[in-house]
Amino acid sequence: MTAPAPPATPEGALAQAFALLARGVADRRSPFHTPTLATRGTDGTPNLRTVVLRAFDPAARRLRIHTDRRSAKAAEVLTEPRVMLHGYDAGARVQLRLGAKATLHLDDAVADEAWTASRAMSRLTYATEHPPGAEVAAPPASPAEVGTARDNFAVLVLRMDSLDWLLLAHAGHRRARFAWDAAGRLAASWVAP
Repeated sequence: MTAPAPPATPEGALAQAFALLARGVADRRSPFHTPTLATRGTDGTPNLRTVVLRAFDPAARRLRIHTDRRSAKAAEVLTEPRVMLHGYDAGARVQLRLGAKATLHLDDAVADEAWTASRAMSRLTYATEHPPGAEVAAPPASPAEVGTARDNFAVLVLRMDSLDWLLLAHAGHRRARFAWDAAGRLAASWVAP
């Protein structure tokens, strides 16, 4: 099977990037279903972790992930809302790096709607007794009941303000950079890979 022709314009690269992100929401096997989120730790060091992409709205440039409100990432976003999201699809040979401002949603309509739409198995993730990263004497048992899990559930909404698209290709790598200003105007250009 012949690989599709690489995008001929930055706009084509952006369309491909948005299609990969949309597929990441819909397809659990997509590499973009579990991208890496980078935050700045409360001590100033960088932190990386794999997250699950739950929603993507290309028109609003918004992505949604879920987290435990007791997690380090929740505290880090409150201290420094600028984050990066990274994903790589080896089949497509495309890397995406998204700069975004994150907003933490706890007890509001955004969190309530996401909680209601979550599967029962996913809800159990937030039913753990200990906060993520807490030291424990032994690995705790998985929760059997949701109980007060909603109290621990939070949503991170990322508003994308930049995107770096990189295609690794035998015929020559291609890279495009995209940035949106405060009014939502897009600046797009090819850049050296």
